[in-house]
Amino acid sequence: METERRHRKADQDRRQRQRQTETDRDRDRDRDRQRQRETETDRDRERQRQTETETDKETETDRERERQKQRKRRRKRQRKRQTETETERDRDRETEEEAYEETERDRER
Repeated sequence: METERRHRKADQDRRQRQRQTETDRDRDRDRDRQRQRETETDRDRERQRQTETETDKETETDRERERQKQRKRRRKRQRKRQTETETERDRDRETEEEAYEETERDRER
């Protein structure tokens, strides 16, 4: 009777340890999964930050490129205007000189 009771107690203790071991294992597995999810979330956030940073850099590069194009166009227009103005002055000067020369010829006659 005492032996039977000890055996039952031993079986009960063994089952209790086994349940505890399974509970511990489940808890550890859940903790590992949670850590893995957090790690993946952190990686995703870092990837997103990098993507945003790269996008910001590309956007800034694009803006700078556009500003350079605008400056180039502006300089080109200014040179063109300046050339046109100089050409008009030259024509006006030539016209004045021709008129002056014609006036001088008329006076001489």
